[in-house]
Amino acid sequence: MANTQRQQTVIGQKGVWLFAALLLAGLIAIAFAFSRNNVTDRADGPGAADELIVLTVNGPATYRQRDGRETGYEYALTNRLAGDLGIDVRYEIFDNLDALTRAIENNEGHIAAAGLTRRERAETDVPYGPAYKNVTPQIVCRRGGSLPADIADLESVEIAVVANSGSEELLLELTGSEQAFWQRRNVTSAMPLLREVSEGRVDCAVAESHIISLARLDYPDLALAFRLGDEDRQLAWLVAPEADSLQEFLPGWMQSLHEDGTLEDLDERFFGHLEDFDYLNITTFRERIDTRLPDYEDHFRDAADMENLDWTLLAAQGYQESHWDPKAKSPTGVRGLMMLTRPTARELGVENRLDPVQSIYGGADYMDRLYNRLPDAVTGYDRLWMAMAAYNVGYGHLLDARRLADRRGQDKNKWRVIDDMLPLLTKKQYYSTVPHGYARGYEPVHYVRRIREYDDVLTNNIANPEQPPFVIEDNSMPANEPNMAEEENLAEQVLPPQ
Repeated sequence: MANTQRQQTVIGQKGVWLFAALLLAGLIAIAFAFSRNNVTDRADGPGAADELIVLTVNGPATYRQRDGRETGYEYALTNRLAGDLGIDVRYEIFDNLDALTRAIENNEGHIAAAGLTRRERAETDVPYGPAYKNVTPQIVCRRGGSLPADIADLESVEIAVVANSGSEELLLELTGSEQAFWQRRNVTSAMPLLREVSEGRVDCAVAESHIISLARLDYPDLALAFRLGDEDRQLAWLVAPEADSLQEFLPGWMQSLHEDGTLEDLDERFFGHLEDFDYLNITTFRERIDTRLPDYEDHFRDAADMENLDWTLLAAQGYQESHWDPKAKSPTGVRGLMMLTRPTARELGVENRLDPVQSIYGGADYMDRLYNRLPDAVTGYDRLWMAMAAYNVGYGHLLDARRLADRRGQDKNKWRVIDDMLPLLTKKQYYSTVPHGYARGYEPVHYVRRIREYDDVLTNNIANPEQPPFVIEDNSMPANEPNMAEEENLAEQVLPPQ
């Protein structure tokens, strides 16, 4: 896959008009907001508002660096905000929530973005920004261990909770306790607590649903006991007390991300593949990382390097195809570690499908061809997931799913849309209207999700997972038209000087 193609974004005429309409609507909304609000904290002098300062914490659901590249849910969202303001962003990392809260209280940053849930009885006067994601607080325990059934059972088990968190506040409220009977941990998220549960060092922990989804890939023996409370909680940023205009700006900005599907894209990017957790499947996969992968790891790395693929994704795809069994054979006649059909193998120059080395290089070549065959308007991870789906179900059926998306007025270049369209190809009312007919459309959806799960597990459990390096432009959070910030002077209007 040529890097130049990965970087390329070609938008059709229809897309241009849609983008222009959205941009105009955004400018009108911003102008209206500023006409109503008295902006009292405009930065004085050039460079006073030249960067957005974000206070955050390390974690898979917030911010982390992988091979020198920044990633994470909060990183993507705050980076989009900085892009829309037309300025750079700087991240300050904290190792506990108390220190982060004190820093935002002292105006050491503009926002604190750390996967925080809104708190009704917060111990700080720092205001929350608008909500951007709903999560479910849950009691999580260990398979085979104590499993409380409800709130009344909690005092019979050892529970760990993130100190001074929204979860602890909710636990106080629901138990009616004036004094905590649980173990309080001064950490930044529930992730280390879930590790304690998995290792048997504590019976249970309180964690939000999105953290649990990520944690179960590393700790598959976690078991859900019950949800805590009847209502979901909302994630939101803390906004510095002196950033009055930023507080005024954020609700309209966040609403625009809700309306244009950007937050859906963000959810799909980081959590969309974690809906179908299978304990036995993940446990077996983790075992085979040690028992089977070493025989093929070097070949996966080399083949991926040749085709500019992500080697852990290629290895994950190989596992989904054959469980890393070079002699695998399906009822339909596909064979080998990468499960190539006879015609495909012939086209790729693979002489022996049962030779694992030929199969790996052939599968990588085939993925590269499918990736490059997709329309240029499909970019970033959307392009990668669609290429994988085509590997499984066939390129023609993928095009049919795109046709169905078109008919429904949905964005055929987004994987989250195609993820919904492919299963329709199992229904006669849909498959009878497209060129390539019936397809087992649920299979490519399951296929892509499983590969992404395996890739997450591999990346967290393999030495040097980023070598050879793999670079793909992630367009799930594109910034608005750059000139918008200059024309409206948004950064100077929204951010106070630091």
